[in-house]
Amino acid sequence: MKIFFRLIIVAMIMAFAAPAYAAQAYQIFACEVDDEVTEEMLETRASAWLAAAKTIKGGENLRAFVHHPVAAKMNEGDMMFVIVAPTIAEWGTFWDNYKNSAADKLDQKNSDVACPDSFLFEAVEVK
Repeated sequence: MKIFFRLIIVAMIMAFAAPAYAAQAYQIFACEVDDEVTEEMLETRASAWLAAAKTIKGGENLRAFVHHPVAAKMNEGDMMFVIVAPTIAEWGTFWDNYKNSAADKLDQKNSDVACPDSFLFEAVEVK
């Protein structure tokens, strides 16, 4: 009987502790941009992409950032496009539903911006 109660208590602690350690997902794309594309054009396109991405299941809570280099060594790429999801699970749901979505179609339309490399990070805020 003691073992049963211990298992119940451990399960309850884990259920309440898991949300406290939920990490955000950061997908960082290293992008190459044609010379005629301005920073303003990139930001407008990123805004349109984010609006389309938010219509996809799992993308409702996404945030996005365009990172223009100020003082950075950019071996491969001219800028970074960063997408943030509140959890890895939401990110997975989003990517599972991405193919043929409105956001995917915008990616195909913007052929003057190529983002061949990307990195997925799990981020935990330091307090």
